[in-house]
Amino acid sequence: MSRQLAAWRYEAGVSTLPEVYRTLRVPEAGFFRKALAFAGPGFLVAVGYMDPGNWATDLAAGSAYGYNLLSVILLSNLMAVLLQSLSIKLGVATGRDLAQACRDHFSRPVSFGLWVLCEVAIAACDLAEVIGSALALQLLFGIPLIWGVCLTALDVLLVLYLQNRGFRYIEALVIALIAVIGVCFGLEILLCRPELAGIARGFLLRSATIVTDPQALYIAIGILGATVMPHNLYLHSSIVQTRAYVRTPAGKREAIRYSQLDSTVALTIALCVNAAILVVSAATFHRAGHTTVAEIGEAYLSLTPLLGVTGASMLFALALLASGQNATLTGTLAGQIVMEGFLDIRLPPWLRRLITRLIAIVPAIIVTAAWGESGSARLLVLSQVMLSMQLSFAVFPLVMFTGDRRKMGEFTNSAWIKALAWAVAFLIAGLNAWLLLQTAREWLG
Repeated sequence: MSRQLAAWRYEAGVSTLPEVYRTLRVPEAGFFRKALAFAGPGFLVAVGYMDPGNWATDLAAGSAYGYNLLSVILLSNLMAVLLQSLSIKLGVATGRDLAQACRDHFSRPVSFGLWVLCEVAIAACDLAEVIGSALALQLLFGIPLIWGVCLTALDVLLVLYLQNRGFRYIEALVIALIAVIGVCFGLEILLCRPELAGIARGFLLRSATIVTDPQALYIAIGILGATVMPHNLYLHSSIVQTRAYVRTPAGKREAIRYSQLDSTVALTIALCVNAAILVVSAATFHRAGHTTVAEIGEAYLSLTPLLGVTGASMLFALALLASGQNATLTGTLAGQIVMEGFLDIRLPPWLRRLITRLIAIVPAIIVTAAWGESGSARLLVLSQVMLSMQLSFAVFPLVMFTGDRRKMGEFTNSAWIKALAWAVAFLIAGLNAWLLLQTAREWLG
């Protein structure tokens, strides 16, 4: 395919999620009215940064290392802000999401391989979301784990119902569930009375601990994988196009500016939630000498007796349920976007979502049935490390496309953004290579 034809496809191609493409009107004037019109996609993306996979890694980090790995959460979140801003820029400037851009640019075998890797990442993410939701249902209502996993598959019906009523309904539900998580952990912070000086020290870079301790590195990369999620880059570049902004250079610049504001605010909230989970774990478990708490069920059972406050465990489980359900909603949308974008498959909405949901949930059901509750913590942390391993296959194309003037025109990344983005891409790849080396040494030793 010629470069001219590829460039044409960027502007003229059909969007993923066509049923909601450009359905939300943007007012012509007023900063706050426009900011409100563009608010929403960032919160759908932020859901992936506070899902049950984050809980597993944050609980493990807090109980084992106290506040020391708060710096990893902060750095991961800063990387997320940068990468999601690039995802927004790609979607708005080219009219193509990241999956479509990959299909346009790469050969069919390469594009198919990237699709497979992305489906693996979504399955790994769904493993965390499904197990987390099932654990919450078990803790709150005594529902067996395997039945809880099956119940989470029904979210596809909720997505269909809400999307038929309008994309704003999905965004409103997601924001409401984020508010539930925030309130629950705000109360948990008040109950556990953390050490403020320790929190401040924890946000300073503690690189020596991460480099010298293989287990700390494993958890740190799990935090990275749980925070900067590959399928969120595909998701954001598509759902930002639900806004009916003017498709002129000035209109696109305005859309990028407001969308990046939305994303930054939402990811800052996600940073606070992730930090709160780690802080609660450090202040409750690490301070009490319980340095190996990584299982969500164990944390639930320990919170009330350690804090001496009735209802502490219930707040924890309620926040977990809101987190899991939120993440499964956005995971279903991401699966649809990835399948449509990479494979250019056009199916009825209900069938698309059923297929993408089954691709993600069937492995979760199999693994849950095989491992059961006892292995849930190891599976959750491992799923986040798998996400981090897949991350480079989304980050490198994103950085490459947004730095290419032939595709982005006047919206091409500036020199310093290019340098920073490539530095983040190679840092992520380097950390993953280091983890593989450490793991190989343990196996050989």
